[in-house]
Amino acid sequence: MFLGVIYPVLLSEVVLPDQHPRAGATCVVFGFVIDHSQGPVLVDTGVGVGHSDIDSSFNPVHYPIDAALASVGVKRDDVGMVINSHLHFDHCGNNRLFPGVPLVVQRSEYESARHPGYTIPEWVDFPGADWRLVEGESEVLPGVQVLPTPGHTTGHQSVVVSHSNGVDVIAGQAVYNGEELDAEASIEPLSEEEADQTSTSARSIKAANPTRVFFSHDPRAWVAPQGARTEPTRSRRNGPL
Repeated sequence: MFLGVIYPVLLSEVVLPDQHPRAGATCVVFGFVIDHSQGPVLVDTGVGVGHSDIDSSFNPVHYPIDAALASVGVKRDDVGMVINSHLHFDHCGNNRLFPGVPLVVQRSEYESARHPGYTIPEWVDFPGADWRLVEGESEVLPGVQVLPTPGHTTGHQSVVVSHSNGVDVIAGQAVYNGEELDAEASIEPLSEEEADQTSTSARSIKAANPTRVFFSHDPRAWVAPQGARTEPTRSRRNGPL
């Protein structure tokens, strides 16, 4: 078992559009660095730069990924694997900065991403993209497992990190925050099937018996057993989470 440490890194901020329940609010977009003995693993890559439709619809603020990684002592060339929770534009936008690096996603998610309007195609398929498609639960590195958590998308996955101090989960957007994890429900307007999937996925995350759960769009980590949340430390200088 390796000494895995998770470092949240702020990659982007977007303004939520009119159709969202929190329309007009600013939404943070986090990626996560897993400090692994086989090289740093990056979970999600934020919003890409230079797409006119995204820029006009979401008014993104970009935090350069090189600087975000450097804030936790990692260089871009050090990253040995990228895991995408899903392939919406705000989670895969900087994948193209990692040509030749294994990109791990559920096969069903990759297939969904090929449908018109789902995402930005050139942020998914680009020169040097090295996709590693998995189906269901899979240990992608020692101590790092992907866990299907559908609901927000059919192929959404979370990341379970087992280490000497227990288990942490990067939930991605399976739910937005700790309140939704506790309630096993999402604020998103979902179909009945998607809502049922979200509830099941929340239970799957809890079944991993995590000490902490991290979210793509909330800086607060859920902490067991009370569900109290803490502001995550973002720098090695201040110590790991």
